[in-house]
Amino acid sequence: MAITTPKQRRLRRRRRVRAKLSGTPERPRLAVFRSNRGISAQLIDDRAGHTLAAVNWIEADLKALAPMEQATKVGALLAARGKAAGVDSCVFDRGGYRYHGRVSALAEAAREGGLRF
Repeated sequence: MAITTPKQRRLRRRRRVRAKLSGTPERPRLAVFRSNRGISAQLIDDRAGHTLAAVNWIEADLKALAPMEQATKVGALLAARGKAAGVDSCVFDRGGYRYHGRVSALAEAAREGGLRF
């Protein structure tokens, strides 16, 4: 019986999710990374290998916020930066994390900001 760590299990789920979706210039991938300290997200065009917009929790106005407020603010900022880059629709890549808590708060804030997925 193989022993797997939580990190290995998440990476396995992440690969399973990534096998099914890919970002295009018209509909980039909204990739989420969540750690114990913060959350970050980016809009990625996988065909060209470019990041169109990104938000990281270490930005000055996000660093001092509580985790759920931080996730909501990251989603809203990403939607605004995505709109500025000409993106109105994307595919959501939860990165192997469950769709609840901070991940769902980020997604809901991005939807309210105008991104469709």
